[in-house]
Amino acid sequence: MTKTEAYSMFVALLLIICLFANSMLHAQSKKVHQTISGFVFDPASGRALQDASIEIMGSYPISTKTNIDGRFILENIPMGRYELKISFTGYESLIIKEVLVASVNQIYIEVPMYENTITLQEVESTPKIHQTKPLNPFTIVGGQTFSPEQASRFAGGMDDPARLVSTYAGVTTASMSSNGLSIRGNAPNLLQWRLEGIEIPNPNHFSDINVLGGGLLSALSNNVIGNSDFLIGSFPSEYTNALSGVFDIKMRKGNRQQHHHSFQLGLLGIDLASEGPISKSSNATYIINYRYSTTGLLEKIRKDKNIGGKLGYQDLNFNLNFPTKKSGLFSIWGFGLVDEVAPILDQTSSRKYLDDGILSAADQQSGAAGISHHYFFKNNKTSLKSTFATTYSGNHILEEFYDIESHKSPTTDLTYNTTNLIISSTLQHRFHPNHINKTGVTFTNIHYDMHVDHTPYYGQQLINFAHSNSRTNMVSAYSNSKLTISEHFTIIGGFNVQHLMLNKNTAVEPRVGVNWNVLPRRSISAAYGLHSRIERPDVYFFKNNEDELSNRDLAFLKSHQFTVGYNQEITPDMHLKIEPYFQLLYDVPITDTGNYSILNSTDFYTTQTLINRGKGKNFGVDLTLSKSFKKGYYYLLTTSLFTSKYKAADGQWYNTRYNRNYVFNFLAGKEWIFGSDILGVNFKASTLGGQRYTPVDEAATLLHPDKEVQYDANRMFEKQFHSMFIGDFTLSYKINRGRFSHTFALKSVNATKQKEYIQHKFNIITQTIEPYFAANSLFNVSYRIDL
Repeated sequence: MTKTEAYSMFVALLLIICLFANSMLHAQSKKVHQTISGFVFDPASGRALQDASIEIMGSYPISTKTNIDGRFILENIPMGRYELKISFTGYESLIIKEVLVASVNQIYIEVPMYENTITLQEVESTPKIHQTKPLNPFTIVGGQTFSPEQASRFAGGMDDPARLVSTYAGVTTASMSSNGLSIRGNAPNLLQWRLEGIEIPNPNHFSDINVLGGGLLSALSNNVIGNSDFLIGSFPSEYTNALSGVFDIKMRKGNRQQHHHSFQLGLLGIDLASEGPISKSSNATYIINYRYSTTGLLEKIRKDKNIGGKLGYQDLNFNLNFPTKKSGLFSIWGFGLVDEVAPILDQTSSRKYLDDGILSAADQQSGAAGISHHYFFKNNKTSLKSTFATTYSGNHILEEFYDIESHKSPTTDLTYNTTNLIISSTLQHRFHPNHINKTGVTFTNIHYDMHVDHTPYYGQQLINFAHSNSRTNMVSAYSNSKLTISEHFTIIGGFNVQHLMLNKNTAVEPRVGVNWNVLPRRSISAAYGLHSRIERPDVYFFKNNEDELSNRDLAFLKSHQFTVGYNQEITPDMHLKIEPYFQLLYDVPITDTGNYSILNSTDFYTTQTLINRGKGKNFGVDLTLSKSFKKGYYYLLTTSLFTSKYKAADGQWYNTRYNRNYVFNFLAGKEWIFGSDILGVNFKASTLGGQRYTPVDEAATLLHPDKEVQYDANRMFEKQFHSMFIGDFTLSYKINRGRFSHTFALKSVNATKQKEYIQHKFNIITQTIEPYFAANSLFNVSYRIDL
């Protein structure tokens, strides 16, 4: 820990202690109350459910019923966490846990309820715990719902969905300096991000610079996103162009009753948010969030020479909703980010490695915006959702090399812009209470504009590796059905088709899953799916020595995925989940000689001709034991045991870069309520297998003009460093005072300062080859006011 970090932590702790002591003097006499309101509806038909019962469970029992519009209000609720039970005749009952009531903002919950497909008699079904099942009802295995409140509370979450789910079984961050996720041994860039049902570009700040598919922090704000799904493996057929996993992000609607504003100031920047009704008579709402980072602020926390210089970023999130009485729901939503890297040159005398003289300047912009319309037909069985959206991802990266005499020469000049125009439509119909079908089609117009120049050696001229300014189209369609055979047995079946017009490649993907409730609160499930994904534009438009687009005709990368799941509700608050899986990847792009596979790629652009002859396999078992928040504490224990291999052009199987073999996580938290104030302490401890690396070819390295380290291609990722222990923490103190609330927080990722392997480098001082490690960490002290 640096002196700056230690001093910041000490000052913040002292401030929280003083505020805590001051609050204790007033907490016993100040009791603040708030309102919980919501909307209960049938998601298949959009019909509001009148007379649904809503009950607060536990030590503060209170109940109410929904009105003719399906809405309910629970008033004068003291500060704290509660469990809500929602029940309605003929529908499956739900229990919603961990509802946090604070002083300023009214709690508003939208509750989708699904018909009890076996009996519509007036009997109460066994309630299902909302947190143990994904929002998407077609998901059988590998799915979990997360909330933005968890991303803020969980140690290591750092208000970032990607860092939050790194605690889940089967998931680990590829690097502590990045939130890129390796899911069940797959590369981070095989993960798909979706917003409001539309695939979006990587929504992370400084995306792909350190890890393909990763970034520093998410640009999707906790203030705007709502409860969402995170899926890994064997997911339903509506998820096309996805391989390792899917972030299915939903945006939250603004508060219908009152305006709410917040301001946050921290070491990572400032954050402004606002929500409320646009028109109370029409129930139109808005929610918006803007975040800005002062240039150089983050660089003082993370001395990341790989990125270089100071970092500055800003982002915007918004969601506008306009419900109508007869024409359905209209919404306008979007997000955008702007990143800038300004280089700073180290002193020549302090350089240990040649690449210390490389300065990387980058400008990145990314975003998505759309207009959606959700219409519910009068038959109460059919709904249609249509969306027109556009997405954009733009990068300009300029790298220059300065020798010891400060003479500079360019090494990379890259411009990379992709614009998509998307039209998507989904029809959901309930043929029978036991049969629901969801069918959709998406058309995407893709415009590539890229120019990639790079030099193989320092001091030489740039060579063009990719150039394109063209358009192509991609069409995908799917159909998925859920059949409830009996009270204990459910089948999910469907398929999707996607066609890339650039090279006329088509992928047809069947999906099937079954769930069997073998005993009360115990179930066994199994799912199979064929999944595929297209490559990045720079892969297709790589130019070989003959100036040909040798990768243009690459087929989809494909994966057979089999998953079995065992779920047991040990107690109403404790849940056990075990999921063995096997994945067989094929048509993997590799080089026709050597041992390169795109499954291990970390470069921002491609400089090789590839063919679809590679393979990969991932298999293992994930275990999760969780206790939800009750009596002031919670915990989560996850274990992943796995193997990840790939097959290269020589026909041999090798470890992938991400084959850590095991990951253990323990996450726990405790809250103390003092009157109307809340003190929260959360920590996370992780032990994971060491990073893989390939032994160095010393002779080839010494012969290289730039002493760029060369590795033994016959021993790819054969070696493994020692296991890693990583500790994270989050401390928060929330002061609730009627019209205002104040939150002070300390958050740290890798507080234990565990060093991670970056690569081997040639030390120009000692003239030796050595592994290069870095202790990358994030630390934030913040103050937030809500009013």
